[in-house]
Amino acid sequence: MKTIITVTAIAIFIIVLFQSFTIMSANKTEEQKYTVILKEKDFEIRFYPSATVATIHSDAKSYKDLSGPGFRKLAGYIFGGNETNTSISMTSPVHMDINDSVSSMSFVMPSSYNQENLPKPNDPNVLIQKTADEYVAVIRFGGYASDKDLLFYSAKLKEILEEKGITANGHARFLGYNPPFQLVDRRNEIVVSVNWEEQISKP
Repeated sequence: MKTIITVTAIAIFIIVLFQSFTIMSANKTEEQKYTVILKEKDFEIRFYPSATVATIHSDAKSYKDLSGPGFRKLAGYIFGGNETNTSISMTSPVHMDINDSVSSMSFVMPSSYNQENLPKPNDPNVLIQKTADEYVAVIRFGGYASDKDLLFYSAKLKEILEEKGITANGHARFLGYNPPFQLVDRRNEIVVSVNWEEQISKP
């Protein structure tokens, strides 16, 4: 019995140590820059300036079907799958746009890179693009994301915006911040583009 307790205690210690290291590593990862314009209890409005991203498109219609294959393709690019075999640092969050037409996943490139100095992907399905400046509404949730979560929080964000009289553009998108092996302190967000400049100009 004493042996079992000792082994269990060691296993728990190793797991806690590993998770602590994972969280510290995640905290050092470069995060996409934004400015908080409005912060309320359940949501916030942010301004995201233009950023350079690596993107793949997919006919996947769910988080489950897009997340794995999409991540592998983009990870292949930043882990050396490019014309100069350059390793590019991972940033957060990962962007996922899941819809009934063409879905997509994007990695934001480190701020030291742009379309001119990024190496060309070996995979022609990986596209280097520049996003437009954008105001978005954001709602946050924890744990491991699922299609059920994405639907629930997208509906909740839509309801909040309708109550506030804020006009949304297009459909909601998902932002994921943590590696799959991080078990605690996970951060997920649903965002949707909003007409914020029109909102603040209302009498």
